[in-house]
Amino acid sequence: MSELSHKDWIGKASAIRFRDKAFIDGKFVAARSGRTFASVNPATGETLAEVASCGEEDIDLAVSSARRAFQSGAWSRAKPAHRKEVLLRLAQLLRENLHELALLESLDMGKLVKDAATIDVPGSAAIFQWYAEAIDKVYDEVAPTGSGDLVLVRREPLGVIGAVVPWNFPLDMATWKCAPALAAGNSVVLKPAEQSPFSALRLAELAMEAGLPAGVLNVVPGLGETAGQALGRHMEVDCLAFTGSTAVGKLFLQYSGQSNMKQVWLETGGKSPNLVFADCGNLDAAADMAAFGIFFNQGEVCSANSRLLVQRSVKDAMVEKLVQRAAATQPGDPLDPASKMGAMVDARHAANVMRFVEAGKKTARLVTGGEQVTVNGRGSFIQPTIFDEVSPSDIIARDEIFGPVLSVIAFDDEEEAISIANDSVYGLAASLWTDSLSRAHRIAERLHAGTVSVNTVDALSPMTPFGGFKQSGFGRDLSLHSLDKYTALKTTWIKY
Repeated sequence: MSELSHKDWIGKASAIRFRDKAFIDGKFVAARSGRTFASVNPATGETLAEVASCGEEDIDLAVSSARRAFQSGAWSRAKPAHRKEVLLRLAQLLRENLHELALLESLDMGKLVKDAATIDVPGSAAIFQWYAEAIDKVYDEVAPTGSGDLVLVRREPLGVIGAVVPWNFPLDMATWKCAPALAAGNSVVLKPAEQSPFSALRLAELAMEAGLPAGVLNVVPGLGETAGQALGRHMEVDCLAFTGSTAVGKLFLQYSGQSNMKQVWLETGGKSPNLVFADCGNLDAAADMAAFGIFFNQGEVCSANSRLLVQRSVKDAMVEKLVQRAAATQPGDPLDPASKMGAMVDARHAANVMRFVEAGKKTARLVTGGEQVTVNGRGSFIQPTIFDEVSPSDIIARDEIFGPVLSVIAFDDEEEAISIANDSVYGLAASLWTDSLSRAHRIAERLHAGTVSVNTVDALSPMTPFGGFKQSGFGRDLSLHSLDKYTALKTTWIKY
């Protein structure tokens, strides 16, 4: 991949084929209504394709297909070794189609193609491989009862899983839901975000090629208020897994109560703090990772380190280093390997981010950035933006912006830092920088966040659970713990 030039990527992009229909029961089909929506390249403003806009009737068809596939047992009761073999084959197919999938990610939502090709697609393949390998290593239990009783506690698949995923990491987020759900033996109906449907549709096609039976993975592109709501309310969906905004997550909780009380697992918003203490011996490393933590993927990351809390004695030095890094992280053509930052997902989201920037200009000191720009006269791009002298009560320090906007807040001591960090409705992730092992343990214990990264930012792995506290939701993706969402415990008590 590293050898591909800007010209190479442009050439490959010109030959890309977009799957523009729903994938139901093993084949591509138009929406029953005939409706479509435009999928637009945010870096150019050009329409890539008109995509099937699924509605309630299409969701019914997809859920029915998933239910039939589940009840047939072709996947749900298949031997673990077979499910493992299929998912390993799928992981390999993702690797073999790396360039195509990376381009689908980049063209669809504006991310850097080099990031998609080196992080997103390989990461998705690794996660499918990890869950494939886990399938035959998760054991059931025998309860310690007395003589004459044999009690089995078995973990069984739930049935039909509805998965609704966001646009910022389209393939990754689909993988985070589908890999463990499929590994456990469920059928899945996946609704990708309307801004980024293409990689999910290609994933379903590759899954069939890998040997997944028809109906086990269905993909229904469409709008949230139609396809998403229909999936959330459906009486035959046993579990709904969602990653996205807190506001929409609350709607899915309502839909569950209004329908069949399906399990709902949420991974929602964040406003992650990054605490830098004066005893951090490597401020350059802290600055490198602080810049990465807010500017990577254009800041369109739920766990983005958007609040930088710096001990007052090193705050000015830290800000100076960040300004230098922001200057080297300007937006460019997402297909150019030399570019450091891509496009915002669409013009509407860019406008919303700029509303936060304008609000920040009224209450804090704009250090750098703060402008919406174009690349080659086109697209929705925003400069990396840093505000200093931010009050913890400012809107830019409290609301999730989901863009490359950093708020710098000074603190004097540990207690103040912890208080500011925890003063948020969110609790997804946090980072802290210190050379004191005692301080690292002490503060990590008190930060209200699902993941605390010490001397790095946003650390994650297929081996560790990812999810948050408070209004960041309560679901856990990744690790063996995610299998809990997609399985139920059954007790079988035998007297003999």
